[in-house]
Amino acid sequence: MNTAASDQFSSLPISSAQLSNLASLGYARMTPIQASSLPHVLRSTDLIAQAKTGSGKTAAFGIGLLEHINPRFFGVQAMVLCPTRELADQVGKELRRLAQAISNIKLVSLCGGKPFGPQKGSLEHGAHIVVGTPGRILDHLNRKTLELAGLKTLVLDEADRMLDMGFSEAMKEIVAHTPRNRQTLLFSATYPEEIKKISRAIQRNPVTVTVEAEHAPGVIEQLFYQVKKHERNNTLLALFEHYQPESTLVFCHTKRQCDEVAAFLDENRIQSLAIHGDLEQRERDQVLVRFANNSCPVLVATDVAARGLDIKSLQMVVNYELPRDPEIYVHRIGRTGRAGEKGIALSIFSEAEQARVNAIENYLNTPCICDVPASLDRAPGFSLKAPMVTIQVDAGRKQKIRPGDLLGALTGDAGLAGSQIGKIDIFDMCSFVALDPAALRQALNYLANGKVKGRNVRARRVR
Repeated sequence: MNTAASDQFSSLPISSAQLSNLASLGYARMTPIQASSLPHVLRSTDLIAQAKTGSGKTAAFGIGLLEHINPRFFGVQAMVLCPTRELADQVGKELRRLAQAISNIKLVSLCGGKPFGPQKGSLEHGAHIVVGTPGRILDHLNRKTLELAGLKTLVLDEADRMLDMGFSEAMKEIVAHTPRNRQTLLFSATYPEEIKKISRAIQRNPVTVTVEAEHAPGVIEQLFYQVKKHERNNTLLALFEHYQPESTLVFCHTKRQCDEVAAFLDENRIQSLAIHGDLEQRERDQVLVRFANNSCPVLVATDVAARGLDIKSLQMVVNYELPRDPEIYVHRIGRTGRAGEKGIALSIFSEAEQARVNAIENYLNTPCICDVPASLDRAPGFSLKAPMVTIQVDAGRKQKIRPGDLLGALTGDAGLAGSQIGKIDIFDMCSFVALDPAALRQALNYLANGKVKGRNVRARRVR
């Protein structure tokens, strides 16, 4: 394992403007993945970094690639490939924040589910950084609307998920359009044989850094409940009644299972939303926003759909069914118990899945603690509702709307208290605002007649 001598950003050869910007953004010290990776990224070395979501990996490659950008050259100099649009949006937002100290840096997002024309137009005006999904980036390359001759840095973010989602060939095709002398940074939560193969094909003498699991022993309470097949739903309900969490992520294997489990929880007064690959992009955005801004307490998801989730505080993770791969189990439960808080990871399994429990024990080198559903203290009548509601405003980044504009309009002319307004998310063509339910009518009444940044907007509650 490679580590930097210091966890201070000032120990690295980065500009004073960038150091000031990092301080203003609240980057006090480097996380382990940043301290391990950044020295190599800044030296233009190829890198394989094994790091999980939430470890600070975007800054680990973002700070480095920005130092290599020449703002006076309007060609694509850095490109980040992401498995999903949600992760690409998250990475794009963070890179824009990191780039605030550099004037005239242009970042273009190229993802499916968005019109092709505006993306083409943005590229024609020149871009320094491209962040996107493999399918759409390949579309642009094949139609010759994207030129990568000047590319200096290529980042494959969550490369293991891109392989899981069938993007292996697309990734190879994209790499074939890039210069041979580029720097290639490969970030992956897991390190299967297929990743090693990809690395051998596209990297030159890469340095490998691995960051140990973020969680100290005891941070996440792990319990396993063996049930008969027909008892899964009732056991899931018992877990909610016993632990009564404020926020929970339930993992399922299939899209159909997600929908059925979310419907079952809703029927039992536990407000839930499902997310999987069959949802339209607009629906996926709304679901993720509502879960992240406390407008929905329970998200039922497949592994792929849950990638890119940016949830700071998650009390409980439930495996409705155990994954076959113990690494995926560790990745799932690692979403709870962050930021100094304790977490709960609960798993439901049948006798036929005992081999999966054994595999997890071998992988963690510790016995799994098994319990029985009968030990749970049920609270009949327990219900779980979100403390916030979400409204969608039909104006976003393209209309030059910023969070402060919406906050100002709602706390100014609309007369809401700042404490009644939660997280504000700005997308290209729309924005989402979390509100105290008691303020919903007042906010919608104002937005029906009032203005945001001098323009009329339409707003509605997201259900």
